[in-house]
Amino acid sequence: MNNNTVTHAGIIKSVHDGRAIVSIIAQSACASCHIKGACTMSDIKEKIIEVDLTEGQKYTNGEEVIIEMKQSLGSWAVLFGYFFPFLLVITALIIFTSFGLDQGLSGLLAILTLAPYYLIMYLFRAFLRKRFTYRLQ
Repeated sequence: MNNNTVTHAGIIKSVHDGRAIVSIIAQSACASCHIKGACTMSDIKEKIIEVDLTEGQKYTNGEEVIIEMKQSLGSWAVLFGYFFPFLLVITALIIFTSFGLDQGLSGLLAILTLAPYYLIMYLFRAFLRKRFTYRLQ
């Protein structure tokens, strides 16, 4: 394992058209704690990831694999998913309130500015899919 990669264990759900659908279990730090039953913070979620296979790779349903992604791509994903939308909402809120709009209306309009952001993300999904790639070890 390289220090510049993030890995997760997963199970192949299906293989078709040169792609593998892999299920990984994402858990918070609380979920792996031995006293997690004492609090309600445990969080375990199944995530489905689509991985493009290269020509030499042969996998079967139910096979356990390791998924690998560059750590820098994970950082970019956090920026696109959390930081940029947050920055957009805060900036819009400041702009709308500086125009003298009511605070409630400014807040609503600031939240509505996320619609064009996510529409742009949706339109560029093919580009993002090529950019954010996973590999199977």
